[in-house]
Amino acid sequence: MSLRLSRLLAPLAVAVAGLLLCAGSALADDLRDIRERGVLRHLGVPYANFVTGSGDGLDVEIVQLFARHLGVRYEFVPSTWDDAIGDLTGKEIRFKPSVQEIGRRPVRGDLIANGMTILPPRQKLVDFSDPTFPSAVWLLARPDSAATPIRPSGDKEADIRSTKANMKLGTTFVMDNSCLDPTLYDLEGKGLKLKRFTGSTNINDIVPAMLKRESDMTLLDVPDVLLALELWPGKIKVIGPISDEQRMGAAFRKDSPELREAFNRFLAGIKKDGTYMKLVKKYFPVAPRYLPEFFRDIPGARSSR
Repeated sequence: MSLRLSRLLAPLAVAVAGLLLCAGSALADDLRDIRERGVLRHLGVPYANFVTGSGDGLDVEIVQLFARHLGVRYEFVPSTWDDAIGDLTGKEIRFKPSVQEIGRRPVRGDLIANGMTILPPRQKLVDFSDPTFPSAVWLLARPDSAATPIRPSGDKEADIRSTKANMKLGTTFVMDNSCLDPTLYDLEGKGLKLKRFTGSTNINDIVPAMLKRESDMTLLDVPDVLLALELWPGKIKVIGPISDEQRMGAAFRKDSPELREAFNRFLAGIKKDGTYMKLVKKYFPVAPRYLPEFFRDIPGARSSR
């Protein structure tokens, strides 16, 4: 090879090596690599009692126990709802009008756990663990709203239709790219007064904004509803369901199957030995009463009713 050709190819070789290094770093965080590194990085967003923002929460304690189970150090990595999946996958994602990758970004964590609902758009990007908690989306309103709580019929589809009919009586907060996205529940183009919540990217801020009369009603997932009923007794009313029962889970990169399987085995173990229900009673004590199907066969659930 001539000296001139060598000089021409040298920059290309450096660029290729850099690409390989980046690709390797994106792929190098499955179970064996995490054990060698000695730390499990937990991506989380303060939300309900899953990640409280004060160093604890249901998902925080579960992942802390998982790190101890793996024999590695636990590290919490704060993120946001908009950034969490990108921080996990190393991909810049655009969700509308369809899910697509538009760029690259640094990988900052090994799993996301903060009460993330398992939704089809997210499943295109990440693999979820076995369910960690139940959920559903309900419609809430202020007591002075014209909307009235439905009378449960025993037919979930009929109850959802009745709840949606109440949405015609005022404005309703929704949030794109979240479990409160109206496209998930066939709410767009129905003549409803949907109002995108843009005050922040934190679902926790929606009820306070509704109470300030920025909207008449809001969609909200059940874990947040349970906390809202405790925080603002008498100031909100539950109108009815917008969705069927949903599931939450921890999210993993699609190239981390061993880590995901290890988490699933660990989760099954803490459900069986009673540890899981002790944490549920600590952070969501009334959840088994409102969503009994999920907890029915988990040891320790019956005594929390």
